[in-house]
Formats: sequence, C-alpha cells, structure tokens
Amino acid sequence: MQQERYNRYEKARILGARALQISYGAPVLIETDQSEPILVAAEEYDAGVLPFTVKRGKQ
Repeated sequence: MQQERYNRYEKARILGARALQISYGAPVLIETDQSEPILVAAEEYDAGVLPFTVKRGKQ
C-alpha cells in the first residue's frame, strides 16, 4: 500500500488528533518504546498504519 502524501498542515492535524486519542487511552497500533503520545503518533504515521483520511476541496 502506498502512503498518500499529506502537506505539513494535514500531517500536523493527523498527528495531533492521533496523539490526543492515545493520551485518552486508545490502543497503540505498533510496537514502540516511546511513551509520549506525539512520538507514538509520529511512529504510527511513519509506519503507515493510521486509519485517517483527508477530504480536500475541489482542485
């Protein structure tokens, strides 16, 4: 599966939303040694396992 390219604002929004989910107790989707939610979210993003989609306007 090829990871879709997100711009920096979309990436920041995705990471922030996922870090919030993790901080509220959502299960982590990868094996990691990180304990900070934002770092865990970044590793999940890099692994391509986040179930987020971004809807863009007409282009």
